[in-house]
Amino acid sequence: MVEDLKGKETWRLFRIMSEFIEGFDELSDMGPAVSIFGSARINQNNRYYKKTEEIAALLSKNGYAIITGGGPGIMEAANKGACKNGGASVGLNITLPQEQRPNRYQSKALHFKYFFARKVMFVKYAIGYVCMPGGFGTLDEFFEALTLIQTHKIHPFPLILFGREYWAPLLDFMKKTMIKYKTITPEDLNFIDVTDDPKEVLRIINRHMKWKKKLIKSSSGKKSAKGRTRVVKKKLVP
Repeated sequence: MVEDLKGKETWRLFRIMSEFIEGFDELSDMGPAVSIFGSARINQNNRYYKKTEEIAALLSKNGYAIITGGGPGIMEAANKGACKNGGASVGLNITLPQEQRPNRYQSKALHFKYFFARKVMFVKYAIGYVCMPGGFGTLDEFFEALTLIQTHKIHPFPLILFGREYWAPLLDFMKKTMIKYKTITPEDLNFIDVTDDPKEVLRIINRHMKWKKKLIKSSSGKKSAKGRTRVVKKKLVP
């Protein structure tokens, strides 16, 4: 019995590896992309659905691919905005017991069983996150990226919360409770942008893209004592 369980776990590793390999192969040549998150439960008549579609359209017209979770609601709106404006529209679909129904606006659709493999693709191939109103999944992606940036595991990139009214209580909790108890510092909030303007989203992403190109250019000729390219970690404060 124990041996059978060990065998099943061993074979599971191959499934996990295959999801990483497929993701790397399919997305490695995609170019600059923005990951957009939000609730699967928001319908087409909701103002945030329409704003998401507008944001994705603006980003697509300016050369950015759009990555979503591939499902309905906000994810559909983002893929739709990209697809209808000639942009790359990527869906990282996942098998779930409910809510996950692949939308029809994906120009490239990948399918995952494991959340952690899917999460790697979101953060690895994005130069910014746009978090529309959403539930636990949206919060999960937002806080994971925020933690990776705060701990210098990845270079900083824009974390944009869209919808001041929706996100106000969360930001208020961070400012009045987390800072008060010193579980975060006031400077940690500099990693977060909040807006209600789709054009401001584009400006923030463009500004980061300009900074990233400058950073790459300045580091390309610098070699460390061991002969490797040295990139200085720098905090981005929009």
